[in-house]
Amino acid sequence: MVEYMLMRQYSLRTIDTYLKWIASFIHFHNRRHPASMGDSEVESYLEHLVLKENVAPRTQATALNALSFIYKHIIQNQLSLNLNFARSKKQSKLPVVTTPEEVKLLMNHLNKRYYLIAGLMYGSGLRVMEAVQLRVKDIDFDYKCNQVWNGKGNKHRIVTLALELIPMLRNQSAIKACQKQASQISITRLA
Repeated sequence: MVEYMLMRQYSLRTIDTYLKWIASFIHFHNRRHPASMGDSEVESYLEHLVLKENVAPRTQATALNALSFIYKHIIQNQLSLNLNFARSKKQSKLPVVTTPEEVKLLMNHLNKRYYLIAGLMYGSGLRVMEAVQLRVKDIDFDYKCNQVWNGKGNKHRIVTLALELIPMLRNQSAIKACQKQASQISITRLA
């Protein structure tokens, strides 16, 4: 199963999560092989998660996704689309969101060294690795956007560029161009 998922570029975290849910399902049914079980065992397991374990809706959905995966791709005996089980109805928590004033306060206290990358992450919605791997050629000052290559899920996307960052980005790209030119001059002197 792990090889199957790795070949299809599932993330390691997804693989680990699915394995844990499938193991839990097997242990719940006294270590019976999933091929010897079907819809009714899946329904009873999902109900157990809600009624006895008191899991959140997303947790129950993740367990269902893991079981659907093993039945569809590994056992090759799909589960019914009309599974009948008690669904978790826990109220989802409202997300804690940073206010614009809090962001300004944070940005004002940042070291200048980290200000630009933090600004890109906040202003353009870049993930950490996307911001770290951003190249000058990926920034389009005319259209005020950044191109993100091979982001999450190995996908490409275009995101907006915060107007406040344009002068700093132009300055940074000019510094990089000067450093590149200086290194080329020193290489030709060595040759």
